[in-house]
Amino acid sequence: MTPNTKFIEFVINSFQLIEKDENLLQCTGIDEQIFYDLESSLANYIKSEVETIPEDKRILELEKAHRDIGKLKVGADPDYSFYLTPHVYFIRYFLDNIYSNYLAWYLVYQSGLLPTKINILDIGAGPGTVAYGLALFLQSSSSFFATHPMHICYYSLEKQAQFQYRGLQFWRQYIEQQIMPTNLYFRFDTRDLFTYNEQLKVLPKGFFNFITISHCLFFDQEEKKKSFKVYRKIFQESLSNDGYAIIIVQGRKIFRNYYLEFSENRDIEKKLIENLMADIGLNLVWYKYLASTGQRMPSKSREYGIFARENLPHQKYMEKLKRQYLQSKHYSSYGIDDYIILGKK
Repeated sequence: MTPNTKFIEFVINSFQLIEKDENLLQCTGIDEQIFYDLESSLANYIKSEVETIPEDKRILELEKAHRDIGKLKVGADPDYSFYLTPHVYFIRYFLDNIYSNYLAWYLVYQSGLLPTKINILDIGAGPGTVAYGLALFLQSSSSFFATHPMHICYYSLEKQAQFQYRGLQFWRQYIEQQIMPTNLYFRFDTRDLFTYNEQLKVLPKGFFNFITISHCLFFDQEEKKKSFKVYRKIFQESLSNDGYAIIIVQGRKIFRNYYLEFSENRDIEKKLIENLMADIGLNLVWYKYLASTGQRMPSKSREYGIFARENLPHQKYMEKLKRQYLQSKHYSSYGIDDYIILGKK
């Protein structure tokens, strides 16, 4: 697809993208029409699902799932195995991760690298955040230019069947009702990433022109080592020779994963990204760090809270659910703090 100048201007203005340097982008906006419609529908879906559970059980299940997912904040890996895990994930992280994936697909498009036929393998897919980000991106673009119908094959590799089921359930309720020039076919492979090498069933050889890993970098060093071995094998065998890998990882997490202090030093940053890519068997094409604050160094919680209230779009529907189900007292906004990395074999 040839990048359309007017659409690029629309994204830059809507998302308030400011290029701070070659690799740092500040982002403080959204496409309000699309994201608020998604958020409203998602909030209604979550509420309708959660409210079917008897109150005593609902409170207990929400607490278990919330406690588990909360491990991410203290540098541990959640189990993601509780009954309401998908719903708590939807409330806490889904919108921000779709936001990040939307911008990842935009950057690929802006680079002139987005074809009209896409075969995606999403590793550690969760509820399909990568597919949602792409769908919203295409929905945004549809009013700017006519494209040939997109043909998208989306292959979800995910351990938790509940994530896949809930993601598809909401997709059918919301995304499939949108008018988009897109034919998207799902295939679900429910299996533990760490048993990939032991399975007789293997992924298609050289089939995927995009392989994505979005927010799936393990804290535990042994699991990280095992996952990297699997990633290398998958990239080597299943990524087409002209294909790309999109890696999305939270800013502080990538530094912590390599036992480094978060740094403003661009040379250290680039070397770290190159090391990550080499560890998973890829060559770096480009990377961008997208930060709501426009700074690499993280803000203190109180400072960020003030900044978010003054500058970032409000998650007005999801905030109500965070207060009702997760006892959150914080202002809820669309924020980003992610490295978006493009690689090749």
